[in-house]
Formats: sequence, structure tokens, C-alpha cells
Amino acid sequence: MTQNKAIAIFSLVATIICSCTKLDENLGNNFTNQQTAAGLGAGGTGLILQGAYTDLASPFNNQDRVFSLEENSTDESLVPTRGGDWDDNGVWRVVHNHTWNADHDQLLQTFNLLNKLNFDATNVLAFNPSAEQAAEARFLRAYSLYYLLDLFGQYPFRNPGDNLLNAPKVYSGDSAVSFIISELNTILPDLDPKNDMTKANANAAKVLLMRCYLNRGAFLNRQSPTFDAGDMQQVITLGNEIINSGDYSLMPEYFDNFTAGVHSTEGIFAYPNSSGVSANNSGIDARWMMTLHYNSYKAQAPNAGWNGFSTMSDFYKTFGATTPATLTQADSVLDGRIGIRSNKNSTPYSGIRPGMLIGQQYNADGTPEKDRKGAPLAFDPNIASTMIEQGSNLEVTGIRVVKYVPDFTDHGGAYYSANSGNWLMLMRYPEVILMVAEAKMRTGDNAGALTLINTLRTARHAPTLGSITLVNTGNVDDPHTLLAETGRELYWESLRRTNLVRFGVFNVLWQYKPSDDPKYLVYPVPNQSLAANPNLKQNPGY
Repeated sequence: MTQNKAIAIFSLVATIICSCTKLDENLGNNFTNQQTAAGLGAGGTGLILQGAYTDLASPFNNQDRVFSLEENSTDESLVPTRGGDWDDNGVWRVVHNHTWNADHDQLLQTFNLLNKLNFDATNVLAFNPSAEQAAEARFLRAYSLYYLLDLFGQYPFRNPGDNLLNAPKVYSGDSAVSFIISELNTILPDLDPKNDMTKANANAAKVLLMRCYLNRGAFLNRQSPTFDAGDMQQVITLGNEIINSGDYSLMPEYFDNFTAGVHSTEGIFAYPNSSGVSANNSGIDARWMMTLHYNSYKAQAPNAGWNGFSTMSDFYKTFGATTPATLTQADSVLDGRIGIRSNKNSTPYSGIRPGMLIGQQYNADGTPEKDRKGAPLAFDPNIASTMIEQGSNLEVTGIRVVKYVPDFTDHGGAYYSANSGNWLMLMRYPEVILMVAEAKMRTGDNAGALTLINTLRTARHAPTLGSITLVNTGNVDDPHTLLAETGRELYWESLRRTNLVRFGVFNVLWQYKPSDDPKYLVYPVPNQSLAANPNLKQNPGY
């Protein structure tokens, strides 16, 4: 039996289990969970666990799930409507404008997919796992619970063997974050201490613990976050354990972290993909298809990109750059994370380079590219204030972001970057450095924080800083703050909204968001989910 067939059989078994209270009562048989796992062949429980790992792909890779809720709701990303493209009844605009409601489909799909991971991971615990398998499953469950708490302020929870006819109980507030912390501390001794980023490991659990401690005060009071000194010390202690472990180092080239076939020495937890292999591929090509123009790469097929997602000029300027007609070498020298620090092309098939794309674009041989009307394909930083583009340049507005270097290894068919091999980065070492720096600043050690920040900036070919503050509450894009540094390092990694809430500036106005309301500090529980589970409570204001 192949692994893919085994996982497919597991999915059927899981469906049966989720539909019934007890297999022996409702199906009239005597199979135990252990016998069911054995029926999958050698390593049956491992295959069930692998099914839970596969659940990571949809909510964390797709552009209209966690990514949209964490990035499009912020100053880092938006999706302009371009003529008839990317309107979708306004679903993208309301996320950036902070005018969503409890019927928004992205909320429902994200809530459901995170809970699929939640309950599939819990299900592993019913199949006699080893201590390490159980710890991995509980980490995956904690990972989903963390995002449910962050986005929706609550999460449903079942124990293995709970009566499935009863609605799951719901955790919120301090009990919710405390449960995740307790789970992670309990499983730490049973997780693999090696830095294998493709599986739950001890350092990944420590990073998730750091996130919990750092954000606990924001989860409990999003309008006025507090930062307990004991929690900040936990962040520092856990972070220093990772920093001093010697397991990780900063990559010489920033974008190599997101390049197929390159091992990232910064990766702590990631979803693996293989070039040319479709099985369990997360669809990582969406990370560049969603932003590139239709004509960005026409060497093999007409569908080069979807021409949607962009970043904004104010965020671009936080790197120290201006917004000229063309991104220049001088701009890139300011910070290697903005883009073309070298003349290295991203692939042998195209002229696309990683980073922020602005101005005239070129193909691999240096020929200027054109849009579909034959005009120069030159990305314009200026976007219509309504985010509805109707002018002659509607195809080229917005600075594009290519963080994942396009992998065109499998470049046949309509979308010639299918089955790409870039790994989806879920946790990276620089986040540890920045969380420790923040905890130090929040406990008065600005000098210690600045040393860490400058170590990171030196690795990114950016000039060191003489001083830094936490945040400018009047200007979310002030470049001289720790918040700005987290944005420069972690942009488009599904972390920005959480950081803005914690820094107290998620309701501050920024480009293309003319108003706001404190209720948008947390998303509403989808109405369909409320109807299915009476233990869920709608968040205030919705």
C-alpha cells in the first residue's frame, strides 16, 4: 500500500469516526482504534499523524485563508480590483478596509480548516501513538488552537473519546492561552530535539511558547495590551535557549530561505514541497502567482500570474527607500530584504528577481516586458484610493512582492510553476531574535535589544542602527521602530496583524484604510459556526 493511498483510506476512516459516537455501537462491529490503525499496515498511526501534517497546507499556504486575514488586513498587503479581476464581490477590499462581517467566506473557510487540523491532530491520540507521535500531534493541535485564539478569540476543543454528538467545549481568554502553554510545556520532553523543520520539534514548541507569552496580554485585552515581566522573561529564556543552541544561523542571502532546493539554516518549522512532485504539494506557487502580472513570465505558457496582491508605498519606504519609477541598486543597498542586492536572476527561465518589484520589468534576456495592451509592464506604486482600478494602467498599479523565488522546474501546462519545490516557512530563526529583542525592550534592556537587532540587520546587508524605539503609535510605518524591523524581516509571512495588535496600532489608519473600529481587533466567529456549536460566543460588536 502506498503512503498516499494509506492517507486516503485514513481520511475515510476519520470521516466515519467523526460521524459516529462509537464504532462498535453505531456500526455494529468490534474494531478498536488500534485495530483500525493496524489495518492501515505497518506504521498505521504514523500515517494518521501524516494526515494531520498535511492539514497544514490549505489554511497556511492558500492566499485567501490565514495569509489574507493576517496580511491583507494590514499595511503590508492589499488586493486592488483591476477592471473585472479580483472584485469577488468586494471580499478583498473589506479585509483591508476593516469592514468585514461574520458572513465573510474567508473567515468561515479559515475557521473550518484550522479546526480540521485541530480535530485531526486530536484523533491521532486515539490510535495508540508512541510518546513522540502523541507529542507531535499535540503540537499540531496547539498550533491550530493558537491561530484560532489569535484570529477569533476562542477555540473549540475535544478530548479523544468525547461523545461526538455533543458540541465541543470552547476555551477563551486566560484559560485558552494557559491551556496551550500547559500543553506545550508538557510535550517538550517528548519532542525531537533535533532541528528537523519538517516535523514538530522541541524548538518549534519553544517558538510557539514564545508567541503565547509575548501575546498573552494582547489576547486578554486587545485594546490595551499589557506585558507581564514574568512572561517577557519566559520569552527571553526560551529564545536564548534557541539562540545559544547553535542549531541555526542567518542565511548569507535572505531570499535563499524561500528558494527551492536550498536548505535554510533559519528554518524551525516548515511544510516541505518537492519540485515536480504533486503528492501533498501545498501549492506554494500561489505565493508568487498571486502577485505577478499575467505576462511576468511567458516563456512557456500564457498564464504567468494572477495579477492581484500588492504592497503599499508607505510600507516600502520603511526599508529606507523612496518610491522611484524603478527600484535602483542604491535602494537595494539600503536593505537586502527589499530586493535586487545582486544581479542574480531567480531562475534560468525568467528575469523575475525576488523582492519588491517596482518600475519596468524585464525578461531573462533583458528585453522590457509589456502588459496585455502592449504598454510597458512597469509597476506603479500608486493605487486608486478606492482600491478599484479603472484607468488605462489598471494592470500595473501596486508594488509587487516576490518573497518566494519562483520555481519553474515543473513548468508545463497552463500554470507552468505547478508542483514547485519551495518549502512553506512557518517559523524562522529571525522571529526568535526579534521576539527576544522585543521582550528585552519591554523590560528596559534597550541596549541588549539593539545588539540583537543590529546582528540581524548586518546579516541582511542593512546599516546598523544607533537607537530604536518600540513603536510610533501615530505612524505605523515609522521606519525607526522595532515594529518596522519586524515588518522588514517577516513581511508576507502571516504575522503582521498579530504584531500590529500587540503593538497597539492595528486600528491606526494607513493607506487605503480610511476608518476603523476597535471591534475589528478580533474577527467575528462565522455565523455558520455559531449555528453548529452553541458553545461558541460571538465577539462584541458583531
